[in-house]
Parts: sequence; C-alpha cells; structure tokens
Amino acid sequence: MVDLKAKPFFLTDEEIRWVEETLASMTLREKLSQLFVMLKAVPGVDEGQIKSLMESARPGGMRWQGGDKESVWKQNRLFQQYSRIPVFIAGNCDDGGNGVLPKEGTFVATAAEAGAGAGTETAYHMGYAAGKEAAAIGVNWMFNPVADVYKNWRNTIVNTRSFGSDPDRVIACVRAYIRGIKDAAPHMACTCKHFPGDGWDELDPHISPAHNEAGAEEWLESYGKVYQTMIDEGLETIMTGQISLPQMSRRLHPGIRNEEILPASLAPELLQDLLREQMGFNGLIISDASHMIGMSGVMARSEAVPRCIAAGCDMFLFANDFEEDLHYLEEGYQRGIVTEQRLRDALLRILGMKAHLKLYDDAVRYPDQAGLDVIGCQAHQEFTVQAADACVTLVKDTRNLLPIDPANKKNALLIYVQSPPNSKAYQGDGMRALITEELERAGFSVTQCPSFYDLEVENGPHPMNFVRMMQMGRREDFKKKYDVVFVFIYVKGYAQRNVERLSWSSGHSMEMPWYTEEVPTVGVSLNYTNHLVDCANIHTFVNAYGPNRENVRAAIEKITGKSPFRGTADDTVFCGRWDTRL
Repeated sequence: MVDLKAKPFFLTDEEIRWVEETLASMTLREKLSQLFVMLKAVPGVDEGQIKSLMESARPGGMRWQGGDKESVWKQNRLFQQYSRIPVFIAGNCDDGGNGVLPKEGTFVATAAEAGAGAGTETAYHMGYAAGKEAAAIGVNWMFNPVADVYKNWRNTIVNTRSFGSDPDRVIACVRAYIRGIKDAAPHMACTCKHFPGDGWDELDPHISPAHNEAGAEEWLESYGKVYQTMIDEGLETIMTGQISLPQMSRRLHPGIRNEEILPASLAPELLQDLLREQMGFNGLIISDASHMIGMSGVMARSEAVPRCIAAGCDMFLFANDFEEDLHYLEEGYQRGIVTEQRLRDALLRILGMKAHLKLYDDAVRYPDQAGLDVIGCQAHQEFTVQAADACVTLVKDTRNLLPIDPANKKNALLIYVQSPPNSKAYQGDGMRALITEELERAGFSVTQCPSFYDLEVENGPHPMNFVRMMQMGRREDFKKKYDVVFVFIYVKGYAQRNVERLSWSSGHSMEMPWYTEEVPTVGVSLNYTNHLVDCANIHTFVNAYGPNRENVRAAIEKITGKSPFRGTADDTVFCGRWDTRL
C-alpha cells in the first residue's frame, strides 16, 4: 500500500485530496494512459500536433528528441497546456545540461571524471547545472543520477556513466549530484538507475539480454548498499534496468527455473519482494526504455506491457505504437494480470509524485522564458574548467617522461584515433584540429598523422589510401623528425555493439603504436577509461574524460607541467592485466 504522507512524498492532507479527486475523475483509458512516458521523436513545435497528441493519448509523462532551447521550452509548455492532468517532463542528464540540450547545454563532466576527482564538488556541479538548465525548459523529472557500480572493465555502456567501482564512492557522488539538482531545482524529482545495477557483465541491455551475476550477499554489500542508502535518504524514483539479478531471484523465489529469470522490469520478486518489502522503497518505479532487447527480446510485447506493471513498475518508458501498447495494457487489465489494486497503487504514486513536485501549481509547471539565459551560462562553463583541472588523471608514467617541455621536445606527431564513421555524410569531427590548436598553444610544432577515413573523404575511395596508411617510413628518419608522439583517442558508442574498443582506421595502419620504442609517446583518452587493454605498450597514459577544449587543454597543461594531475585512477583502468601497468 502507498503511504503518501511518508517519504519520499510527504504530502499534506490538501495535496492528498488533490490526488484522490484527480484519480476519481479519470476514465479507465486515462488511468492506463497515465502509466506511459511517451517519446516525441520528431523535433520541432507544431502546436496542432502536440494538442492532438496530448488530448488523445493523455500520457503521464513525456520525453523528446532534439531542438534548441526556445523551441523545447515552447514545446514543453504546450505539453502541459494540453494535458488535463499535469504531465511529467523527463530529462536525461548524465553529464550536465547538455543531456537535454546537446548543442546549448553545459557539459560539466562524465561520472567517471567526477569519480576520479577528490571530494564530490564535480558531481554536485553536474547536478546543479543539469537542474538549472533542465528546469529552465520545463523539465520536472530527472532520469539521473546513474547509481551503477563499475565492476567489469569490459562494460562500456556505463564505463563513463558510473562514478566508479567503490560503492562508497558511488554513494558520495550520487548524493552530491542529487543535492546539486535540489539546490538548483527544488521541484525536480531525481531517479537512481539502473536497478538492480549495470556494470557487472559486458553486455549492453540495449542490444542483448544482460545480467548482474553478483551473489545475493555481494549484491547487498555493493549495488544494494547504494540503493538502500539513497532510499533511506528519501530518493523519489528508481528506474529498473533491463537487467536480471539471477542469484537474488533464486534466493527470493526458490525453485525458479532459468527460463523464468527475467530483467528487473518484469521480475516481481525483485521489485515487490526486494525493493518494496525488504528495502522499504515507497517511491515511484519506472522501467527503462521498453524497446531495449533486454526487455523486448525476452517476452512478447503483448505480455511484457501488462507484466511490467504487474511486476511492480508504476510507469512504462516509451511506447512502440501507443494505441497498440495501450490495448495490450487494457487487455492485461481485463485478464487480471494487472489487478485493480496494482493499478490504483501505481496511479497513487504517479499522482502523488506530481503533487510532491507541486505540478498542480501553474508557477511550477510553466517556467518563465527569461530563465533560458541560464543555459550554457558562463558560471556553468566554469564548472567544466574546474572539473577538468580537478579530475584529469595520470594513469601511468612508468618511464618518467613527464613533464614534457615543448622547448626541448618541440616537434610532435599527433595521431588521432576515433570511432569508425557510420555515415557517408562523415566530414571529420573537428577534434583533430582542436587538439592541434591546443598543442600549438602549448608550444609544440605539430604534424598530423592522416587517418584512412579522412583520406577517403579528401581523395575519394581509392586503393592507394590503404597503401598510404601502411607507409611508416625509415625509423632513423622518424626519430630525427619527431621528439614526441601524442595519441589522442576518442572512441564512443551507444546501443550498437556490446563492447566498444579502440579501432585503428585501417589494417596495419601507421597509427598503431610501433613508435613507442622509437620516440617518447603519450596516450590520452577523451572518453572511455579502459583503452590500455588495446595499447598497453604506451607507457605514459592520461584519462582526460571529455572531447572538448576544456578537457584537452587541461590534459596538455598537466602533461607539460603547467598544473599538477589531481585525478585518481580507478583500478579498472588496468583491465585486470599486468602488462597495462608497465
């Protein structure tokens, strides 16, 4: 049963009356529709289209893709204007305000970056900037912070999104992020994800069934410790991962067969027995995205939609086809899969959270347009600079190469390694030029190593591009020409491969680290923290965490001795290998 006076709701009698009166006024379709957070995938503001969507579907919450701050502010205002019941508007801000406005919002830091710094100031700034910028465009529900514990170095879906492998460090940073949100936006709900926890295996639940194979006691002492701490401190919402927890399911449900072990979004023993009963979570539970293979690949959608709610999720994230999914949910309700009590409890939590956030108040629902000025403001940009200075990490320097004085080692070869382009529209990402500018600013004379991708763009597809990439030249000439080699790596990926690894632009490429025993070499990662597995013979390596000027500049200043390295490497950067430490 839902207690709306207890944490995390803390509703007054008047607010509970609003919840009960609103619930009593709803038709069955409205009740079922309220369980969905829908995605508006087409950018732009078409008032007629939005009016039609909100008045016909009447979802409980909305997410969107794309748009500038003015259009998104207007769009979100229209979502509220044409909703009979105040609507959740959700944002996903792993790194700062850029999560809701990629071009205009502020990237502060990744969680991995924040975790590497001393204290929790960076995590707080991530939450504060995210809260200010998201609230300015009408967001009232933050799908953050990520509360995963990074146990497996091969896992790249949460590599940059986890605060680290130590549960206590994760707790401290999660707490600071939430405090930042609340200081910036008091009427914003926070969400810990991805319960029961990503980061254990190497599979990405977007594209594969994924599992957290921690033993029950080990889970309680790690992932469970994070969630229990935040629940005790008043966490408002939890997002369930499309991730199973087999050992705990077997403990809670003796005799459960392997084929009955399901991701948390579909597992009543994890949501009701563990999360509700044992851990005492009274807040709102939402599933992770329902199109993920971790859910859609293990159960037919006609069953998964109602069984997600029946298992204990109060809301269902994204519809495939809204009318079809609503039909599946209604069928499940008519068949008794979703009971009347389960539906009522879900609705009480949804409406109760809206009352908790004061969404019945027009002043809360409709932020003033003048507030858009905070997005990407100078104060938030300064957070990025501070984070880079505090967190950029010297992973290793086993040959005591650093600091490098450009006056003594002036001639630099820059090798830029990126993810393989996946579009014929590729024209370069601008990072090689930015890095070159920053190295030259520091005093280096830079020669850029070509990449196969850029040769194909510049020269057109031709066999000689591959041949050119294999031409490494005479070693003695190389040593005379270059004093130092910089290898900057920006590999990224999302929902395409289970594990993202360093990929040279062509086979037998001149980019590959044959030069480490010829000329002093420095490796710098601009994203993932685990690249040493693919280039262990680079003996000086820096994790800079961000593909932006602030992080690149901070890394170069530290490499050249202008400022000290202050970040601390998580042991996972060595990928469980002895040779990565050499």
